[in-house]
Amino acid sequence: MDKLKSSFYNRPDVLVIARELLGKVLLTQLNGVVTAGRIVETEAYAGEVDRASHAYGGRRTARTEVMFGKGGTAYVYLIYGIHHLFNVVTNKKDIPHAVLVRAIEPLSGIEHMLDRSGKERWDYTLGKGPGNVSKVLGINTSYTGWDLTGNDIYIAADGFTPPADTIIATPRIGVDYAGADALLPYRFILKDNPYVSGKRINNKLMS
Repeated sequence: MDKLKSSFYNRPDVLVIARELLGKVLLTQLNGVVTAGRIVETEAYAGEVDRASHAYGGRRTARTEVMFGKGGTAYVYLIYGIHHLFNVVTNKKDIPHAVLVRAIEPLSGIEHMLDRSGKERWDYTLGKGPGNVSKVLGINTSYTGWDLTGNDIYIAADGFTPPADTIIATPRIGVDYAGADALLPYRFILKDNPYVSGKRINNKLMS
């Protein structure tokens, strides 16, 4: 696999990056345990002008400061006191763009993923939803600020490229507070992949 370089992340269009992350492999090597999954769902957050972004309006706090750093850095935050959400900081320093990884298709280290998730057997929830992504890969807020071009947490290309007609753009999930920005098609999914989050109604995936 070819690890993504800084140049992949240090680009101005967060939507392009979010879309191109589909099909890439997110890998962790933590405490001697290797786990990896293919990214099948992402959400783009366009920084200061995006009401759904933690950095909207140039908001800089102890938590969001990492978003203003260099592209290719991990931004991991906690919601509801239990879920650690893994994001990729993009663009150049002081432009707080980020991409949330919402779902992965497990590829390697399944036994460790099951152990981390407390499951006895595999099912599609193993990589479905951003909280599960971090849980099965061993990612928590202590890794925020880590360099994604290093060897502990990184994203790589393994030669797989999703056909264009399998990529769908939808509004993001859980950002109703963002007003009109909640309707922007900033979420990208691989069509019919069982790990993509959201509710299924009559066997159709709903955002």
